[in-house]
Amino acid sequence: MVVALYPGRFDPVTNGHVDIAARAAALFDRVVVAVYDLSAEGSLFTTEERVALFKEAVAYLPNVSVKSFVGLVVEFAREEGANVLVRGIRAVTDFEAEFDMALMNKKMAPEVESIYLMTSLEHLLVSGHRIREVASLGYDVRDLVPAHVTAALKRKFGRG
Repeated sequence: MVVALYPGRFDPVTNGHVDIAARAAALFDRVVVAVYDLSAEGSLFTTEERVALFKEAVAYLPNVSVKSFVGLVVEFAREEGANVLVRGIRAVTDFEAEFDMALMNKKMAPEVESIYLMTSLEHLLVSGHRIREVASLGYDVRDLVPAHVTAALKRKFGRG
């Protein structure tokens, strides 16, 4: 059984994140979405909210689970029995950061492979940071995030 771990902040979960999770679910026997446990000051949504939002977004994928974690990604991968790390890449700047991270992960956990999925064209410009920014200014992000995330963003910014 090949278990993949898809780690990230997911603050908030975007349609691009869901696309990567769905594509990974088609490739691997089991996918664990690993939501990094951030401090309340370091994120818009709490860790519990981000886990719940992602769980709802992938509820239609029976081989995908969503869990929070702290510490090193490779240690959590070992705990979950994952032998693959899945990451999405949007642009060359993502590649540079991911390449550096992949080398360190390989040093710490040589048994865990890093696999990169290119972002689908329709999600190329979608980032959690940008969504937080434009949603806070009142932009309608419904075409960038799942519907329940749009509602959560509106509540968070006092618009719904």
